Amino acid sequence: MNANFKTVVDYRTSLGFLGSVLKYMALPPLLPIAVALYYGESPIPFLVAMAVMLVVGVGLERLRTDPDLGHREAFLLVSLTWLAVPLVGMIPYLVAGQGTVATPVNALFESMSGFTTTGATVLGEISFDQHSRSILMWRQVTQWLGGMGIIVLMVAILPELSVGGAQVIDQEAPGLSIEKLTPRIRDTARALWQIYAAFTVAAVVVYYGLHLAGVAPNMDFYNAIAHALTTLPTGGFSPEARSVEAFSPAIQWAITIFMVVAGTNFALFWYVLAGEPRRLTDNAEFRSYLTMMAVVSVVLTALLFTGLGLDVVPTNVDPIPGNVEHSLRQAVFQTVAIVTTTGYASMDFNTWDQSAQVVLLLAMFLGGSAGSAAGSVKIIRWYLIKKTAVRELFTSVHPDAVRPVRLADEVIDESTIRGLFVFTMTFLAIFAVSTVLIYLDSLRIGLELSGIEAVGVAIATLGNIGPGVGVAGPMNNFLPFSNAAKLYMVFLMWIGRLEILSVLIILTPSYWRA
Repeated sequence: MNANFKTVVDYRTSLGFLGSVLKYMALPPLLPIAVALYYGESPIPFLVAMAVMLVVGVGLERLRTDPDLGHREAFLLVSLTWLAVPLVGMIPYLVAGQGTVATPVNALFESMSGFTTTGATVLGEISFDQHSRSILMWRQVTQWLGGMGIIVLMVAILPELSVGGAQVIDQEAPGLSIEKLTPRIRDTARALWQIYAAFTVAAVVVYYGLHLAGVAPNMDFYNAIAHALTTLPTGGFSPEARSVEAFSPAIQWAITIFMVVAGTNFALFWYVLAGEPRRLTDNAEFRSYLTMMAVVSVVLTALLFTGLGLDVVPTNVDPIPGNVEHSLRQAVFQTVAIVTTTGYASMDFNTWDQSAQVVLLLAMFLGGSAGSAAGSVKIIRWYLIKKTAVRELFTSVHPDAVRPVRLADEVIDESTIRGLFVFTMTFLAIFAVSTVLIYLDSLRIGLELSGIEAVGVAIATLGNIGPGVGVAGPMNNFLPFSNAAKLYMVFLMWIGRLEILSVLIILTPSYWRA
């Protein structure tokens, strides 16, 4: 290293705050411990994880040199948190030693996929039967914790993060920025998590209520909790090997509604509860979000209803062509699951024709709303890119005109517009490079992977979506890929959850220098 190099980043303070995060992360394993005790399973995997989190957390806390976080330290804390938490989150998989997640690379893949709410898995259909109910519940818990954001949660409960809370939330929160709903950022974080938790409880009640009503025989109380924990964070993990296909149409429609909720900016629900429902209905991003899902749903419904979108007619489900309700339900469910990046599957869309699969792949680039749990590019960015493009066309004809880009009545400053173009182009560039790398690695190990499958894997992991098509389709898994490819996908999920730039910034030399 250059002798003149001197870092201006107080990394000890960042590590100290990371210790506080890890210390409190020792509490979530209590739920799978309760499940383990109820079903007569061993709680040891979770007790070991809790012990490691506490010991490492308390140890790192002692490194803190400053009670407040600076701007650079916030970047480092957020990036390290989303790397360290999945690392300790893999401990239950390793200690349990069950199925395909018993190896370090697979355990890390499953843990990172869980916390980043990607939903990609290395569990095969047989593997689900090899795992205890408590381990499967831990998968669900990891997604729920990652949905609204671990740092947002810590700002809500840790008084020591209240000062620098706005800075760390800005680096973690999905979308362009988090809307400050209250005078204190800590109260805003609490409000968002309370709304998030309330919708989760509502999902449990609805799912289990349908079971008690006799229209959802497989949705017992365990499954109701498990699926609620991965619907609201737009995660997509399911303890069922066939995902949501294992449940009745009533449940599939109910999950669709909650996925739409999960992909909506949660700040808008705060305004609804505050007696301002028009803030939701008049929101341009929300209307664009619903419109795009409606357009994709109509196209897929037409393809499925006519049979043009089906390559293979599934034998394990009712016929789709000519069936209005079935074709509509499958089209709407998969559209919402992909756009919101939830990643559930109500059927194996590997049986769909390539034309329908391409429509789904394009939908993977949309993403949900800013301020939601959804991943990918986000609707708001595409909306502002469209408005900027229209502005540029207008000013090309009228060069003396001053025409700012507006979102509702607010003028969007040029630095924000520049930032969204930088993010979008960086996202697309990393996606393109990743597609090539994944395809080349598949050739290296003799894995038959088509171009469209490589595209699906790259966007599914970078966009935190979950399933791709073909080998990594909704009823398949990522197990066939090499360890090197899976570790690279772990990297993609990590940077995708933090919207890329937050991680890339700390990898630049200028970040560490004055």
